[in-house]
Amino acid sequence: MITRFAPSPTGPLHLGHAYAALIAHDMARAAGGRFLLRIEDIDRARAKPQWEAQLLDDLRWLGITWDGPVLRQSDRLPVYRQTLEKLWQKGLLYSCACSRRDIEQAASAPQEGVPLGPDGIVYPGTCRDKGRPRPGEALPDTALRPRMDLAATATGFDETGFDETGPAHRGRHRIDPETMIRSVGDIVLARREMGTSYHLAVVLDDAAQGVTHVSRGEDLFEATCIHVTLQRLLALPVPVYHHHGLIRDQAGKRLAKRDDARALANYRAEGASPADIRRLIGL
Repeated sequence: MITRFAPSPTGPLHLGHAYAALIAHDMARAAGGRFLLRIEDIDRARAKPQWEAQLLDDLRWLGITWDGPVLRQSDRLPVYRQTLEKLWQKGLLYSCACSRRDIEQAASAPQEGVPLGPDGIVYPGTCRDKGRPRPGEALPDTALRPRMDLAATATGFDETGFDETGPAHRGRHRIDPETMIRSVGDIVLARREMGTSYHLAVVLDDAAQGVTHVSRGEDLFEATCIHVTLQRLLALPVPVYHHHGLIRDQAGKRLAKRDDARALANYRAEGASPADIRRLIGL
């Protein structure tokens, strides 16, 4: 078993991060496997060295150790670019010039309603025809979206699915092509300011690190169909998925990095021990 924890260095680690990291770490150690650490720092405007240094220190304080070197997404931009170029040349991507407001206005037309998917509003396909590649055209420096209808054909969707071991969704899940096209749509695979997207980077990185079991919060369960589709499209292995519950505040809202009061650094400053943190999060 090989698991991983993949935080973004854009703020302090809080109790929710501790819960996710410890579950993935403990799963691997209990199975005699390997636990890996990946820094998801493609958002260069928000990722800061001081946050990375803090999160590494917090993980060590929790008693979490990782195997091998830390993988940083900022070092893998050429890999993401090469993959996008292959998909572009195959005619599976198109260039998109729509702003968020454009998408909201197009999707909220009276006859359409506002369909929501794992990435928010399902893209209405405004640029699908006018943004498609011409023969020999170089990969443009724009937002890029996949033709999900063509991806469905290319991946052989009838056989596409994944195994889930998390408590809320345990079992085998088949990915239905019509649902993907209608309820997920042509999500963004590359943003102009980043050169990639979370969805593309995470599947390429999991494959590069040999991750066999992806442990993460249940808020990402709906996005798994995107990741498995990309894995099939790119001929990558499909790991086992484990989506666990989320740590929430007293109002039932899941913790975010703006919840500085629950930052691990604050608990440490107040004299809490790693064992105290485990008790706080139910481990």
